[in-house]
Amino acid sequence: MLLLLLLSALADLKTDRIPNGFILLGMITGIAGGVLSGRGLSDILASMLPAFLLMYPLYMIGALGAGDVKLFVMIGSFQRVGDFFPILAGAFVIGAGFSLVKLAVEKNGRERFRYFFSYLREVWRTGHWRIYGEDLKQDYHTYCKNKIHFAVPILLSAVCRIGGLF
Repeated sequence: MLLLLLLSALADLKTDRIPNGFILLGMITGIAGGVLSGRGLSDILASMLPAFLLMYPLYMIGALGAGDVKLFVMIGSFQRVGDFFPILAGAFVIGAGFSLVKLAVEKNGRERFRYFFSYLREVWRTGHWRIYGEDLKQDYHTYCKNKIHFAVPILLSAVCRIGGLF
């Protein structure tokens, strides 16, 4: 799992994408390993399903990429629910730390918070979600300045959980 997460993080950093082959290989390996170690298929699916159900809405509004959602589902194929949730929470805490550092380095915190609250006001006013940051994708430089490669916090969180840090 960690090797596939590492390869996925490197691919995300280099190409801004996570190859589906890594995800598929991970899911097959996780499911097969779980079944061979005596974990029931229902237990494996019980770890994979919450990953999808919790992350898919974040994908739908543009807060996460499809590859990030699929990485969490892949992790669910390897980990029991009790081990999956700390990895999930840890990824968001680490990702928040990365985001704060990025805001400080880019010196665009005021701009980003203004954009975020404008987005929330629009959602509140219209009652409809839209893809967050969609209007920024036309300016690729601005788009890149305002994103992190979430596969890296996912990897670090899995390493910390498996290493016993949380």
